[in-house]
Amino acid sequence: MILRSIALAGGLAGAAATSQFPEFSQQYMQRLGGAVDALGEVVADFDASATASDLGRDEALAQMQGTVFLERRSADMARSIARYERLSSDLVALEGQGPFMRAYNAARFTDQEIAQSAWQAYQPAVPVSFAGLIFAGVGFVLGSMGFALLLGLLRVPFRRGRPV
Repeated sequence: MILRSIALAGGLAGAAATSQFPEFSQQYMQRLGGAVDALGEVVADFDASATASDLGRDEALAQMQGTVFLERRSADMARSIARYERLSSDLVALEGQGPFMRAYNAARFTDQEIAQSAWQAYQPAVPVSFAGLIFAGVGFVLGSMGFALLLGLLRVPFRRGRPV
């Protein structure tokens, strides 16, 4: 009886946690779009400066050397360009997708800066949407099964030998 209660509590915890994914992923998407816009401006400005000097992006980055400042600036710009390209790719893959497809593409929710910003502004809520309820149901099943499995494994050393 106690084990079933603990498994039920695990299911409820799983339901509460996973039911929040649709709204959190929406918050993440909004911040992802903002980050892509901001980085796009920086990259476009850099590319315009390079073009005005008859240079490509890689050539312009390669010419940023000779002083510690220029080398650091070149490394910063290369990181910004790489992040812009990665986030742009994530945005294209996730844009217009519903919560189920965003969950399918959860590996694209990897930018820690965006995730932390979204989490700080996020307000958990009771899910009343179809997607929220489905995520809650899946979380309940996974949480119950996970706790039941964990408790079963913890009980193994305490079982008495059963005659065959």
